[in-house]
Amino acid sequence: MSDTSSSDSPETPDFDEMTRDIAEVPAVEVIVTVAVNLMSAAAVKLGLTEEGDRYKDLDEARKLVTALAGLLDASTTEISSFHAAPLRDGLKSLQLAFREASLVPDEPGRGPGEKYTGPVYG
Repeated sequence: MSDTSSSDSPETPDFDEMTRDIAEVPAVEVIVTVAVNLMSAAAVKLGLTEEGDRYKDLDEARKLVTALAGLLDASTTEISSFHAAPLRDGLKSLQLAFREASLVPDEPGRGPGEKYTGPVYG
């Protein structure tokens, strides 16, 4: 029987190394990466990809857009306008796409994320 620790196993992640890697990433980069991931997932759920309606799910899209709006609202003062402006533009585009995709559009101010951004008009 081998006396090797489980951390030497190739299947076991090296959490110390992962922690060091995360520690080296600036907070702004983490926030922007999460925002871009939320935007990408929302676009898929809105049917805005090449696959179109294959993965369309407006309930899921609403959750993702709302989470993105909340993240941007909470972090706007923490990230520069250089980073925030394109993210806000992307959010607005997703909100408009959601409004267009909805069979029964939400009232202004009631759409996904609009409690954070205010009403979005086309």
